[in-house]
Amino acid sequence: MCVTFVANLSQPSLPVSPVCPSHPSARLTRLCPPPLPARLTRLTRLPVSPVCPSHPSTDDDVDLEQLVNEMNASAESVHAAAAACADTVPLLHNGLTHRPHHPHPQQQQPRRLQGEHQVRPSSLPAIPNPFPELCSPSGSPILSPIQISDNHHRCGKKMKVWSEDGAGKVLEILAEMTARDVCQLLVYKSHCLDDNCWTLVEHYPLLGLERCVEDHELVVQVQLSMGSEGKFLFRKNFAKYEFFRNPLNFFPEQMVAWCQESNGSIPPSQLLQNFLDSSSCPEIQGHLYLRETGRRSWKKLYMFLRRSGLYYSTKGTSKEPRHLQLLADLEDNNMFTAVTARKAHNAPTDYQFSIKPSKARSECKELKMLCAEDEQSRTCWTTAFRLLKHGISLYHNYTGPQSKKPPLSSVRSVSENSLVAMDFSGRTGRVIDNPAEAQSAAMEEGQSWRKRSQRLNVLGSPGPLHTPSLSAVIHRTQLWFHGRIVREEAQRMMVQQGQVDGLFLLRDSQSNPKAFVLTLCHHQKTKHFQILPYEEEGQVFFSLDDGATKFTDLIHLVDFYELNRGVLPCRLKHPCTAVAL
Repeated sequence: MCVTFVANLSQPSLPVSPVCPSHPSARLTRLCPPPLPARLTRLTRLPVSPVCPSHPSTDDDVDLEQLVNEMNASAESVHAAAAACADTVPLLHNGLTHRPHHPHPQQQQPRRLQGEHQVRPSSLPAIPNPFPELCSPSGSPILSPIQISDNHHRCGKKMKVWSEDGAGKVLEILAEMTARDVCQLLVYKSHCLDDNCWTLVEHYPLLGLERCVEDHELVVQVQLSMGSEGKFLFRKNFAKYEFFRNPLNFFPEQMVAWCQESNGSIPPSQLLQNFLDSSSCPEIQGHLYLRETGRRSWKKLYMFLRRSGLYYSTKGTSKEPRHLQLLADLEDNNMFTAVTARKAHNAPTDYQFSIKPSKARSECKELKMLCAEDEQSRTCWTTAFRLLKHGISLYHNYTGPQSKKPPLSSVRSVSENSLVAMDFSGRTGRVIDNPAEAQSAAMEEGQSWRKRSQRLNVLGSPGPLHTPSLSAVIHRTQLWFHGRIVREEAQRMMVQQGQVDGLFLLRDSQSNPKAFVLTLCHHQKTKHFQILPYEEEGQVFFSLDDGATKFTDLIHLVDFYELNRGVLPCRLKHPCTAVAL
């Protein structure tokens, strides 16, 4: 008689402690991992240095990376301990593995392991079948019912995404795909540049509300909560993570409670850490208009935004608990921006936002409509709501795509502060310190660009690439040119894509048919500059500084002001574009 011994070589044998198997604590002794590291106890007690008005902190830079690394290290310790506990299986004296009896087996356990206790038919081989496609699903030793259900669960779900031009595209996504994954898929299918500014927008046309879906949110869950009245939009939002770069522009001192207590001595890094740290208690306060339920009238109240929710005071600006009334919590609600505030809801200002329940079927009476005094106040409320609701996940969304990029050691990081005016008229270049001289050098550079383009037109062949008519229409091929859109439409596009400094577009002028308009964002305000045509020696030039700096076409004008501020409040940085799916 031949006896076959099958050994499990996938995992090494573990030593068995001499503990009586019948004792109830024997299993715990063998399975439990070593004690967790001491840093795990600091997971909920992150060091937050108290700020005192009379003793300002000398450490002006609190490292956010250290805060995130401590959280990641603690989380990795928990996962490692759980993995060690799952991989440690005691062995019995007969060589078989000991499996405790569970009344309800977990779904993650493969069911083919349960079949090892049963008598294997002689017709089945002792090793997995290398050709499972030749066997039926019921008779295959590899394919099991749990695998069939997993494949059925991973089947794609269809969703439709709309672009700003009204075109739609149907996608098939998996249940575990996040908003970031869907944006990358759309960028790939649309042949766009992935600059980490694309976002998926949850839009409700009838209510006039929309919000940017966070990159870590599961799209299938958001789609289930939308219902039939909502749809997805695909657009850019340059201000999605701008508060990590310039936090002071998003949180005015008069609206942050601890800034007032410390007389504005909190550094920007400490300001963000108070939002990201779950043990701190940040608070945003200020006046807001609240629309009364069932009416079209609005009431001005003093409100407070905390981790526990949004409150309003029933007695002036009092913070006493007996005067605070809960308006909405953060866990079960999302904050939306209104795109048609005054027309649809009779709002007192144009800076309206709403708090909508995240459940699938929510009634209109559960919608809380609020209105701020200006755009900066509305941005502060909406940004603080995102930080308090999602916390450290927003920081991971911001740093995740940046960490995946390969380091560019040979390319210098160019920012507006690192650019200086240089004079290369002599043998060596020199930095121009005088602002008046720098302005004069910029004007001379604009004149040299104009002369260089004229020289190319003269020396080049008189082909179709150098015709004057082409210079007058070549800008229509650029993504930053939007044709004959009105002033209000240009401002709406600026708000939708985030009013960051340097966001711009060009359009036709409504008052002068031969002129153009440059729409530019600066300090969360939209400004318009008229570009007038000038004729000189039979050729038409364009200028926005009354003819001081002239250009043969609008492309040269945009290229110049992307490097030089000139008469503009800031350089041109981000073109406002509309992608076509």
